[in-house]
Amino acid sequence: MSGHHHAHAHGHDHDHGHSHGAGANKKILLVSFVIITVYMIVEAVGGFVTNSLALISDAGHMLSDAIALGIALAAFTYGSKAVNTGKTYGYRRFEILAAVLNGVTLIGIALYIFYEAIERFRNPPEVATVGMLVISTIGLLVNVLVAWIMMRGSDTENNLNMRGAYLHVLSDMLGSVGAIAAALLMMGLGWGWADPLASVVVAVLVLRSGYYVTKSSLHVLMEGAPANIDVDALVRLIRETEGVEGVHDVHVWSITSNMNALTAHIVVDGRRSVYETEAILQTIEHALEHRGIRHVTLQAESERHAHDDSVLCTVRADAPDAHAHHHH
Repeated sequence: MSGHHHAHAHGHDHDHGHSHGAGANKKILLVSFVIITVYMIVEAVGGFVTNSLALISDAGHMLSDAIALGIALAAFTYGSKAVNTGKTYGYRRFEILAAVLNGVTLIGIALYIFYEAIERFRNPPEVATVGMLVISTIGLLVNVLVAWIMMRGSDTENNLNMRGAYLHVLSDMLGSVGAIAAALLMMGLGWGWADPLASVVVAVLVLRSGYYVTKSSLHVLMEGAPANIDVDALVRLIRETEGVEGVHDVHVWSITSNMNALTAHIVVDGRRSVYETEAILQTIEHALEHRGIRHVTLQAESERHAHDDSVLCTVRADAPDAHAHHHH
């Protein structure tokens, strides 16, 4: 028995606020996506024409940005698609799958740039430095503009997707600064190795962001507890609720960014009426909602119910009684 009805009514208000934020996020993503994609093409062509690996790597970085933004856009579009009986959570996980793909792409781009740079350190080619300087300077301005648009109008704090896209744009700025510095060093001092050096610096940034995006997305896919949620504190909160005699079998996970879920078994005095027990469950749900858990499912049991006292679920997948676990 669970306070489902209540959680449901509650979730609706929440979703209203959420979709408003998502609308703003989506518009900003679209604008940023168009600006970055157009400039990425300019930079890639410029890199090949001027023969600058720093520009090509920066374009690679911008490609990763464009992918990140495109994925985030698709995630907002698909993520809000209707829930159906086949997919009871709808397409909300799409965003996380997209983030994994994005992270892996970044790692690939970084490795390619390292490989190219080694060759160039051995014999630095001729680079058209003036063209390189002009293109990288415009690239820096484009990134500053996009970062400013994102900072001003979207949720870069909490939404994994927006945050990922925003961090991409920030590290992109550093890529442009690197390319500008390399162009100036080659023009001023004739240092041919400045170009591959700048590209390696950018590749390290690309690799780092790829690693973090992949790691945090895989954590969500592995049903890991959300980083910003203290599970022990939640268990204490449930235990200390009046009328609760025990709690076990707690699961906390993220469905997608900003959407955390919790399930648990709550032990109450068996002499209580259904209404009294429901009131206890509602109190817990309210408290959890204030702690950032938007989807709560609680199962109430009496103290006579034979259960195992460990807070976390101890059933192994290969245990013959895995199915019997909830029914005993």
